[in-house]
Amino acid sequence: MHSHQTSASELNAVLERTPFLRPYGFTVQSCGEGECVLHVAFAPELERPGGIVSGMTLMGAADVAMWLAIMTKRGTEEHWVTSDMKTAFLRSGRQEDFMCTARILKIGKRSAYGTAECSGVASGLLAHHVLTYVRASE
Repeated sequence: MHSHQTSASELNAVLERTPFLRPYGFTVQSCGEGECVLHVAFAPELERPGGIVSGMTLMGAADVAMWLAIMTKRGTEEHWVTSDMKTAFLRSGRQEDFMCTARILKIGKRSAYGTAECSGVASGLLAHHVLTYVRASE
């Protein structure tokens, strides 16, 4: 376990050095112990046909927000991976930014369990996610 609070700037640095996430433009708006809030700016390339924010973008934001929330409790050096994710799409977001807030409900030595919610700035709650992560073998 680490002894200092992981900051939003440290988490943004993790995003910056993770090439596969660059197309999404995720940025950490805020974080606290066991919690991370991602901002996702509207981008036409993240829309699905019909002009709504794609489900994979919402799921990706939830997945990354939880990954970063784990770092607020365990630091940025450990490697954690998604083992399970359940998503309920509740409403469509159209041409708008959204926020994704992940909260850890339980974390142990080898697994973490939590929820994430994606909310459009205009539309409100878009999706609810339940995620389980496991610590990867080094």
